[in-house]
Amino acid sequence: MFPDSGFPEGKGPSLSAAKAFADLLGIAADYKKLWDVRDSGKDKGFYLNNFQNNLDLLIQKTWVEKADESRKENLQDKVQPFIGLIENGNYLKALEEFGSILEELAYLFFGAQCQKDDFAEYVLRIDPLMGLFWWYGWQINRNISWIKHADRDVLYALLLLGICYLTDF
Repeated sequence: MFPDSGFPEGKGPSLSAAKAFADLLGIAADYKKLWDVRDSGKDKGFYLNNFQNNLDLLIQKTWVEKADESRKENLQDKVQPFIGLIENGNYLKALEEFGSILEELAYLFFGAQCQKDDFAEYVLRIDPLMGLFWWYGWQINRNISWIKHADRDVLYALLLLGICYLTDF
């Protein structure tokens, strides 16, 4: 989905790659359900609400050093505007914000380890599915210039991967 050499000229990630990645992450059923209702809004608001509640819970319940409490608060403040971007259909901006949210969430979970080059490998050793998820998050930030060329459906598909995974985390 995110090749090291970037995407072929003029092409970004594909819908089929996103669907296959959802299968790998074990979120295929939720991913398909949300994909099928993407334009109707049916269940979308409910699922986004569940996502927001779970993300808030993950942030609030993560233990951090006193010096990092402000990071938790700042991250908490980013969640509602991020949800608003999705609800307004601004998927590119939402994906950019999601990359930032995932970076901060990784820091809350793993501390400075998440800033090392071998972070994805580190998490893969802890839990392979979680490692794949954090690899996905890292790739969003690393490949945002290529992702910007993706069409609206692909941008939404990439968002759904993270939303579905974190809702069930």
